[in-house]
Amino acid sequence: MFKVDQLKFLEAMADSASSVVDYFKGNIAYINIMCNMSVDCDCCNVAEDPCMKDIGILSSLDPVAIDQACIDLVKSSNDPGKDHLLERINSRHGTHTIDVADKLGIGTKEYELIEL
Repeated sequence: MFKVDQLKFLEAMADSASSVVDYFKGNIAYINIMCNMSVDCDCCNVAEDPCMKDIGILSSLDPVAIDQACIDLVKSSNDPGKDHLLERINSRHGTHTIDVADKLGIGTKEYELIEL
């Protein structure tokens, strides 16, 4: 079970993102770079080495769809490092923010992946 404070923090992240999306009112694009993926945050001073090979760069006008696509690409990967990354995401309830953002109407978890 997850701590209530942790869930509230994840929900606050979605709420904060909603404010940014509302402020820019459709004048924003999102880019996720799926390279050097580690179980630790980019902001961590002593982050673990990357555990997965690079997947690529995603772009979208929908912040929820792009984050859901990233999670789905990790899950569908054949890279053996995905188990370590998914364990960290799942143990921290890492997709909760995406679920809440979807419910807040920031975007949708539905997407079409177009490879270039």
